[in-house]
Amino acid sequence: MHASCAARQTPDGDDAVLLLGPAGAGKSDLLLRLINRGFALVADDQVLVENGIARAPEALAGLLEVRGLGIFRLPCLPQARLRLVIQLGVQPERLPMPRRHAVLDLPEITLDPALASAPERAALALEAACGRIPQLAGAFSV
Repeated sequence: MHASCAARQTPDGDDAVLLLGPAGAGKSDLLLRLINRGFALVADDQVLVENGIARAPEALAGLLEVRGLGIFRLPCLPQARLRLVIQLGVQPERLPMPRRHAVLDLPEITLDPALASAPERAALALEAACGRIPQLAGAFSV
C-alpha cells in the first residue's frame, strides 16, 4: 500500500496506525511528528500488510523521506499489528459516525495532518480504537 505506518509500544505488543492519502498529503510529515512524540517507525512510503500485521518492504526498512531534506535511516520496528487507519487530505467531519476501512476491516478516521494537534489526535484515536479510553460520541462510540 502507498502509505506510512507508526506504532506505539504497549505492554501487550505494538499497536500501529496506517496513514493513507495521496502523494503530498502529509503522510511522512505526520509520521515524523508521531516519531517525535514516542511512536516508532514501522514503514514510510510503502507498507506491506498481511493478516493485520504491517511491515516495510525489506529495501525500505528504517528509511524515512523528509521532503526538502532527503532520506534518513532511523530505528524501526520490524512489524506491528494495525489497529487504526487514518485517511489524510480529507476534511474531517465535526462528529463522525464510526466506520471501518473497506479492505482492512479496521476502524478508520479522517484527519487534517496540517493541524498542530494532528499527532495528539492520532494518538488519542489509537487509544480509543484499542479500547483503552472511552468515548461518549463520535468515531469510536458504541
